[in-house]
Amino acid sequence: MSQPLPLDPALIRAEFPAFAEESLAGQAFFENAGGSFTARAVLERLERYYRQTKLQPYGAYPASREAGEGMDLAYRRMAQALNVSPDWIHFGPSTSANTYVLAHAFSGWLKPGDAIIVTNQDHEANTGAWRRLEKSGVEIREWKVDPQTGRLDLSTLEPLLDSKVRLVTVPHCSNIAAEINPVAEIATMARSYGAITVVDGVSYAPHGLPDVLAIGADIYLFSTYKTYGPHQGVMAVRPSIAAELPNQGHFFNEGKPRYRLNPAGPDHAQIAASAGVVDYLETVAAIAGDAVEGANPYRRAHAAMRAQEIALLTPLLDFLRGRNSIRLIGPDDPARRAPTVAIALEEPGFAIAERLARHGVMAGGGHFYSLRLLEAVGVAADKGVLRLSFVHYTSPAEITQLIAALDAELPN
Repeated sequence: MSQPLPLDPALIRAEFPAFAEESLAGQAFFENAGGSFTARAVLERLERYYRQTKLQPYGAYPASREAGEGMDLAYRRMAQALNVSPDWIHFGPSTSANTYVLAHAFSGWLKPGDAIIVTNQDHEANTGAWRRLEKSGVEIREWKVDPQTGRLDLSTLEPLLDSKVRLVTVPHCSNIAAEINPVAEIATMARSYGAITVVDGVSYAPHGLPDVLAIGADIYLFSTYKTYGPHQGVMAVRPSIAAELPNQGHFFNEGKPRYRLNPAGPDHAQIAASAGVVDYLETVAAIAGDAVEGANPYRRAHAAMRAQEIALLTPLLDFLRGRNSIRLIGPDDPARRAPTVAIALEEPGFAIAERLARHGVMAGGGHFYSLRLLEAVGVAADKGVLRLSFVHYTSPAEITQLIAALDAELPN
């Protein structure tokens, strides 16, 4: 690596039992955008809950009270990492399900003639649910990406905004184009027109949980199974907005904020285990030490994870620039994008992923639920892209292994 690494890969990888699995030995994992490995701190909390408190929480007896306390801790810890109060936090089965419920709630809040801005850069889960509101008389305005770069240009957002716009929905970064969108500026622009900002952070959060107050998002969504935790989704919703939305739960839970945006019973054990995600971020900050700055462990962890990823991404992008037969979707500046690298080629992305597997590289190919984006940038959905996605626990040796595999399998 030409750039120094703020995080010792050996110390980081020691926090993930998957790296000690014999069945995975020699396999370099480059499909992290589909779900990360799970941190030891999460697995320990999950196992403890199932072993000691797998029963109804918040009851009259000690084990039940302990179960509820474990869940309450997760709400507090997740809020702490996102720099919001616990009443912002809502757990649900997945971000796709959370977005669906949220859009349904807003369908009872919006009025015919109100407008929503969506993008064609999004994963379908964060755009399809909102687009369906057109059937109830809501106007849908599409913020379109640049067809060459896949970029959302702020200058093309301003003309879409006016007093009719009540909601702006946008990804923090795309799961294909991967450019980190200026969500703080987007939120400021939306707020100047009285609009609420909903940010899909699923593809960004694995690279560092954001300070939600600092970026100005009214609603921020992400998936814990992509942030080293269990398979569920988190919504951080500004409490004043959550209180205005129609109740989506049982009628007798109208007055309980945690239940109003979750019509199904949450997975108690997975909620409790999510506190382990925050435990892990504190470990990352401790490993980084004084190598990075930040106001608290979560900002230091964020800074360290991003610096690590930029250093690891640089040689990969350098290699790809030398291949004239490929098209990189999104910027080639490692500081401007998440380490999710999508490549369009003449053959289907999945076919190349299959060949990379022979080299011990685990990668993905397809459209990854972003058909609208692929169509916008002129990539056939049936071919899709080869996607190579990693996070801060990826080692320099794995980057070298990936580049060697690509050199063998990609056309010049």
